Amino acid sequence: MRLLHTSDWHLGRSFHRVSLLDAQRAFLDHLVETVRREQVDAVLVAGDVYDRAVPPLPAVDLFDEVLHRLGELEVPTIMISGNHDSARRLGVGAGLLGRAGIHLRTDPEGCGTPVVLHDAHGEVACYGLPYLEPALVRDRLSAGRGGHTAVLTAAMDRVRADLATRPGARSVVLAHAFVAGGRASESERDITVGGVASVPAEVFDGVDYAALGHLHGCQTIAERVRYSGSPLAYSFSEAAHRKSMWLIDLGPAGELAARRLDVPRPRAVARLAGQLEELLVDPELERHTESWLEVTLTDAERPAEPMARLAERFPHVLSLVFAPERSGEADAESYASRLRGRDDRLITEEFVAHVRGGRGPSEAEGAVLVSALEDVRVRESTSEVAR
Repeated sequence: MRLLHTSDWHLGRSFHRVSLLDAQRAFLDHLVETVRREQVDAVLVAGDVYDRAVPPLPAVDLFDEVLHRLGELEVPTIMISGNHDSARRLGVGAGLLGRAGIHLRTDPEGCGTPVVLHDAHGEVACYGLPYLEPALVRDRLSAGRGGHTAVLTAAMDRVRADLATRPGARSVVLAHAFVAGGRASESERDITVGGVASVPAEVFDGVDYAALGHLHGCQTIAERVRYSGSPLAYSFSEAAHRKSMWLIDLGPAGELAARRLDVPRPRAVARLAGQLEELLVDPELERHTESWLEVTLTDAERPAEPMARLAERFPHVLSLVFAPERSGEADAESYASRLRGRDDRLITEEFVAHVRGGRGPSEAEGAVLVSALEDVRVRESTSEVAR
């Protein structure tokens, strides 16, 4: 059976206030054409279909359009909700859509109920594990007081229990999570709980393929555990990413062959750094005149009208950062760069240390901070469902 694995569409997202709707439409055109050209048997979308819980209407229209096109091809599509999606909203009409071959999996309690596909070699059971916010689903999944690993393990126990009743069936799991060994970028929303965001890849043992979403870089965690990554760059940290999808062939006994398929890039994304006058004349930078750019200026003093002058040569410069070259390395490091790649817990702990003259939180205070951050995330998730 041939499967096309994609994720993290983030429909409705912009890139530094530049609309990406046309680029997202071009990607979906490419996806539909790939399904037709490669004779795909099923499409797997591993979460974050939308960029936010209440997406803009043009994004909803685009989603509706691609569902109709996939339905017309009569190719089953299995989608799960991600941490950016409103599971309740995305799951509206799931029963009716399922009759048309569009299978939305947004309810955590349905983790052990697969979409069963068939080919000449028998069944392929596809299980959809939507994003599982530990504080919201622990009790529903009987996962105790654990974090991401506990709730995903509980969900996978349901998967394995159902799979045990299907002798000879091949199996696929869609999940939206941060799996250990994955490389993050700056555009993924933090899902840390208790200082721990990642789960071990071994959680997915026992299935033939785990189609992951959440991390925006295409990557292989293990032969049978992969991220497709986002189809477009959503931050300048993704400048070096090769955006793609996975074409997965499952053999009669679960043999796996994976092929990486590139997706169209609307415009190159790059980061440049240097002094303004050098950037304006460096011939090596001619290749970036049509790129979306983040420029870091290292001038000792801030130049006059730097953005306007850069835009004369680089009309698509979107972000300007100042990092003057100074003698002390710590002085030269901007506040934004110090925070880059750090989770919410570390940021709050460092803030406490900053305002208390270097004395960080005690163990008890750290526990209070973790609890407060989790409460905020739960309230945010609850309010998105209630809106």
